[in-house]
Amino acid sequence: IDISMSDVLAELSDGATLGRPHLADALIKKGVVSSRDEAFTEMLHNKSKFYVAHYSPKPAEAIALIKAAGGVAVIAHPMASHRGRTISYETFGDLISAGLDGIEVDHRDHSPDEKTALIKLARENNLVMTGASDYHGNGKLNLLAEYTTSNDQWDALRSRANADRVINL
Repeated sequence: IDISMSDVLAELSDGATLGRPHLADALIKKGVVSSRDEAFTEMLHNKSKFYVAHYSPKPAEAIALIKAAGGVAVIAHPMASHRGRTISYETFGDLISAGLDGIEVDHRDHSPDEKTALIKLARENNLVMTGASDYHGNGKLNLLAEYTTSNDQWDALRSRANADRVINL
């Protein structure tokens, strides 16, 4: 397949995070596939011959690294059941024991029941509740700033950071 990194970067919109959707768009432009769905079904899935595994730390290790850097550890869309895998309550317990600071509660992929369960879990464990649009550029239904973090939760999030790397907007 004749595709270069510059072909992929050409598909990146301003402010977007580079990811497989941009590779899919470049494959479409090159005529290799006809749609993003086809790109992911045929080529960009984790069992594809084109897939290159990457290192991922264990969750507890990631939390420790985030905190060592002065950051705040928040898990994103942990109960988005239609995506497939969700976080079990046992795993939540492990993450909380490791120092998890917050949970993304407000997200389009959480059902009302999932959101209610996450709010309860956050309140019971003194976790910050965040919101996020999960916006990574064009091609998804997610809109920039579709879900946001409330001011009081933003303040709670900032208070848990132990470095001067917080960006003031």
